[in-house]
Amino acid sequence: MFLRVPGMVGTTMGIAMIITTTLALADVTLPDEVVVENLRIEKSLSGSPGDAAQGRKTFADRSLGNCLACHLNSDLSDELFHGNVGPSLDGVATRWKPEQLRTIVVNAKKVFTERTIMPGFYSLDVGEDVREDLIGKTILTAQQVEDVVAYLNTLE
Repeated sequence: MFLRVPGMVGTTMGIAMIITTTLALADVTLPDEVVVENLRIEKSLSGSPGDAAQGRKTFADRSLGNCLACHLNSDLSDELFHGNVGPSLDGVATRWKPEQLRTIVVNAKKVFTERTIMPGFYSLDVGEDVREDLIGKTILTAQQVEDVVAYLNTLE
């Protein structure tokens, strides 16, 4: 039996890609399966460590995290329009452990109460005024959350 995957050369290569993708997805924690204990999410949501360089890009990307809309971050001083609604993230890695940062990024309401305006970036409970294209979806992927957490962990 031959398995044809568009863009794949050879059956073995196609099967290997499918198996690898399936295994990678098996490690991802879905938003409704996230466990918060003592204000911490201990386990990587993606099953992989975060990439701080990618997290920095996500943090600064106005169409993704848009973190600068609310937070000052001296590491990104070359970016325009830092907000002052949320706290400065300078030194955030000295104030919070990675497991706590993960919880804040996933759903800040679990840490700061329902009154925070920070959205849940990996939660389906994102509030009342949700962009239409995000209804029923998360703002960030599991890996993007891990990347942002890895980046925040560099801000000492």
